[in-house]
Amino acid sequence: MAEKTAKEHPPSSVTVKGRDVRLRTISFLLLAALAVWFIAANTGSVTIRLWVPEVTLPLWTVLAVTLLAGIALGLIVARRRARR
Repeated sequence: MAEKTAKEHPPSSVTVKGRDVRLRTISFLLLAALAVWFIAANTGSVTIRLWVPEVTLPLWTVLAVTLLAGIALGLIVARRRARR
């Protein structure tokens, strides 16, 4: 039987203005731009019930806090997985 050789492939990249840019970086920047656009497009006020009190805030604030909480939780989970 032939042995499989483990070849490591470099990360996928694209050359932009003479520099190699990883596709992961491009997709992250695209998603970040879409998130900022989505937050900026939603400026109306909403009422949110936080267990007992009701709070009226601009929707962009709620979306931005939710985005930041998601990023923080994603980083925490990624670090915990990397330790294993």
